[in-house]
Amino acid sequence: MAQQFSQQSQVKIRTGIYVFLKDTLNPVVLYFDNPQAVFEELKQAMKSTGPVLIDKQANGPIKRLCIISNQIRGLALQDEQYQ
Repeated sequence: MAQQFSQQSQVKIRTGIYVFLKDTLNPVVLYFDNPQAVFEELKQAMKSTGPVLIDKQANGPIKRLCIISNQIRGLALQDEQYQ
C-alpha cells in the first residue's frame, strides 16, 4: 500500500488550452509554457471587432496553431495529470 502512494507522488500536472473551432466537433488541445497568458491573449482576440490572425508555437503533439479569431467558438483551460 505504501508503494502505491509513492507512485502517486510522481504524478505531474500540466494545463492544456482547449480551443473549440466552428468547423470541428472536437477541440484542439494546446500546451504552452505559460498557458494562462496565452489563454488571456486568445480571449482578447475573440473579443476583437474584426478578424485577427492568431499564430502560436505550442509544446506537445500540436506544434503550431494558425487560425483566424472569428473561427473560435470557445476556449477552456484544463489541468491534466501525466507521469
